[in-house]
Amino acid sequence: MKKIGIISDTHAWWDDRYAEHFADCDEIWHAGDIGSDDLADRLEGIAPVFRAVCGNVDGASLRRRFKEMEIFEVEGVKVVMTHIGGYPGKYAPGIRQRLDLSRPKLFVCGHSHILKVMPDPSLGCLVVNPGAAGVQGWQVVRTLVTLTLDQGNITHAQVIELAK
Repeated sequence: MKKIGIISDTHAWWDDRYAEHFADCDEIWHAGDIGSDDLADRLEGIAPVFRAVCGNVDGASLRRRFKEMEIFEVEGVKVVMTHIGGYPGKYAPGIRQRLDLSRPKLFVCGHSHILKVMPDPSLGCLVVNPGAAGVQGWQVVRTLVTLTLDQGNITHAQVIELAK
């Protein structure tokens, strides 16, 4: 069983509550627009495993560290993570085909700054966009998501709201 903390669109903004809410996580995943190496390093220091993808605002240094898409498996759950992904019925160009090929149980993306935790019955997967954790953008509420992966199951999904 692994507890996962999911974050996106920090745009280099650090909030001490990231560490507080992710302190008991086994892994932290950042779905892009990290914004700085310093922020990535700080998140990496919180949990035993840190995974991230680069986003459209991430510069050369972060693009050297992180790919645009990651496909991996944790606790029997296959995961596809990218920054610009969309959601069921409105996936970004090329994403639906990638998901059809990969057949993940969990698809994680960011970019929109809109929190979404929703199933895609046509793919048999859960789509998670944790919204935006940073202060740049139009979001009114900054959000994080945690969930548990256990023997192929996704449970205990929780949305954490951060006041401005």
